[in-house]
Amino acid sequence: MIPRYSRPDMVAIWSPETKFRIWFEIEAHACDAQAELGVIPKESAAKVWTAKNVEFDVARIDEIEAVTKHDVIAFLTHLAEIIGNEEARFVHQGMTSSDVLDTTLNVQLTRAADILITDMEGLLDALKRRALEHKDTIRIGRSHGIHAEPTTMGLTFARFYAEMDRNLRRLRTAREEIATGAISGAVGTFANIDPAVESHVCKEMGLTPEPISTQVIPRDRHAAFFATLGVIASSIENIAIEIRHMQRTEVLEAEEFFSKGQKGSSAMPHKRNPVLTENLTGLARLVRMSVIPALENVALWHERDISHSSVERGIAPDATITLDFALSRLTSVIDKLVIYPDNMIANMNKFKGLVHSQRVLLALTQKGVSREDAYRLVQRNAMKVWEQGADFMKELKSDPEVTAALSEAEIEDKFDLGYHTKHVDTIFARVFG
Repeated sequence: MIPRYSRPDMVAIWSPETKFRIWFEIEAHACDAQAELGVIPKESAAKVWTAKNVEFDVARIDEIEAVTKHDVIAFLTHLAEIIGNEEARFVHQGMTSSDVLDTTLNVQLTRAADILITDMEGLLDALKRRALEHKDTIRIGRSHGIHAEPTTMGLTFARFYAEMDRNLRRLRTAREEIATGAISGAVGTFANIDPAVESHVCKEMGLTPEPISTQVIPRDRHAAFFATLGVIASSIENIAIEIRHMQRTEVLEAEEFFSKGQKGSSAMPHKRNPVLTENLTGLARLVRMSVIPALENVALWHERDISHSSVERGIAPDATITLDFALSRLTSVIDKLVIYPDNMIANMNKFKGLVHSQRVLLALTQKGVSREDAYRLVQRNAMKVWEQGADFMKELKSDPEVTAALSEAEIEDKFDLGYHTKHVDTIFARVFG
């Protein structure tokens, strides 16, 4: 991923230096286990660890790979240059390249998941704070983009919180599922390596042994992992779209923080555009791009090939780096989001009481008017508000068919905003406990 949409901690997970360090640790831990089993001399296993503090030469490994056309062999050759050929001959005993590559990928994905989990916890904190802050801030709820009935800005934040809380649980499950390793040999049968080696390596690397591998770790795990990232990205876009809508000039119920010195347009000095949330919409598309390739990686020839490898070299860093950046950006947007309660009230009152139509409809039916007739009466008066700019309450009070069923006081009672927010505490208790 390009530096513009990257943060250093996540980028570091996918650096060549980190990758080769993990490769080394896997090989060294495997040597320790082999030595305990008496397969290789203990002094040789100890000698491997002399490379622990050595900076592996990425350029040198690339130089060797240019000849060998095999990345793991290139690394092992470079390791032999560091620790000596005598000890190096015991490295990688009974192992196959996928033992190193797949286990390393899962270490990296697990570490990436840990960063993403922290990101999401920060986002949840911001959403909860803003939800409590605006718990009773009235705004109009919209369906199909059209005024519906009153709600609160706090409920909007609470809804986003609940969605992201579900995503956090999904991510934790995905992390647990991806945290497996395999040191099982050429076709996963442990023919040339004891399962105890796998157990030891996995324990040291913070993984659990893959119950059964075919040389490669089953890719349904990875498909589930990237699908989870895709769902989280879609939820980010869901929030971003609502903020973009609220920032529209004719709505302006909220907007991204506009910092001192910021410019909104190269041509129009008055502009304050929702650039951050538009950016988040685009970044969500990038993360979702990884989902279909990850699903297609599940099926491999005769249970094992490397058609998945080139895909994962791209989507693993790109999807995790992009999502890390997007979560951080969204948290900042939520933290600094400017809310305009007065505009929310003004927007709600734009159609002069129309948002209370359902209460009037229900009141008429409770007075014995058929639902069909009640709907006709309310709609008849509501259309005057839409088409003529009339006042809904006044029109109802002037309609003899309505007043035959409802008194003026009963009509006025149906225009109480507090009626629509009476269960906000119940909803908050469900969301936040």
